[in-house]
Amino acid sequence: MATANARKPLISGNWKMNHNHFEAIQTIQKLAYALNSADYAHVDVSVHPSFTNLRSVQTVLQADDIPIALGAQNVHMASHGAFTGEVSANMLTKLNVSFVIVGHSERRALFVEDNEVVNEKARAVLAANMTPIVCVGETLEQRRSGGAQDVVGEQVAHSLAGLDAEMVAGLVIAYEPVWAIGTGETATPHDAQLMCAYIRSLVTELWGDAAAQALRIQYGGSVKAATAPDLLAQADIDGALVGGASLDPAEFARIANFRLYQP
Repeated sequence: MATANARKPLISGNWKMNHNHFEAIQTIQKLAYALNSADYAHVDVSVHPSFTNLRSVQTVLQADDIPIALGAQNVHMASHGAFTGEVSANMLTKLNVSFVIVGHSERRALFVEDNEVVNEKARAVLAANMTPIVCVGETLEQRRSGGAQDVVGEQVAHSLAGLDAEMVAGLVIAYEPVWAIGTGETATPHDAQLMCAYIRSLVTELWGDAAAQALRIQYGGSVKAATAPDLLAQADIDGALVGGASLDPAEFARIANFRLYQP
């Protein structure tokens, strides 16, 4: 079934702090078994294991020639140095990492990463020829106060500050309403579409229409196989950043196959 727009959807699985490397290998093998060439023709798929599992997953993907992109969950903005416990973009690119999540709501909230830090990380990812998935989103309090668009707009503008139109066109923005992450709550397709359309309109204003039309915007927030078809039928939603459901290969494969379940 044709998607709602010409941008190829990107379905990304954020495994967060789950799986040892044995479990990671089993998960990627089961996921690869559940997807086929017809699926990859319609969607791009990425998985984002923890740092300790990147090499194990990379080995499986390369050895079996599996067309799933390898992603990372985070990165440090510096190329090297005395930053104990951190990982640089140069280290990730040597593992054939393609996508790197920056500014996830958990990083913003738990590790106090502001828009300036997210901007520096996005720049580091781009400089290493990888694609950043830049996360933005409002809290429940911000939404209830009527300030959701202002919050998201500020995050987009400042997290991407200084990037040119070509850079913006090639990256991914993930809209993840904080109140819907890990809570079982999901924004309605209408609500998600409104915010993603707003993000695209803001990108048009700041970087031009060509960048806005090429940019992929994911929705993230308790995405499941049951909710994915309606969410991904929206005109400005170009994929999903999936959390807990991506740990189940069968469930994640059904999300990647959302087109088969759309009316």
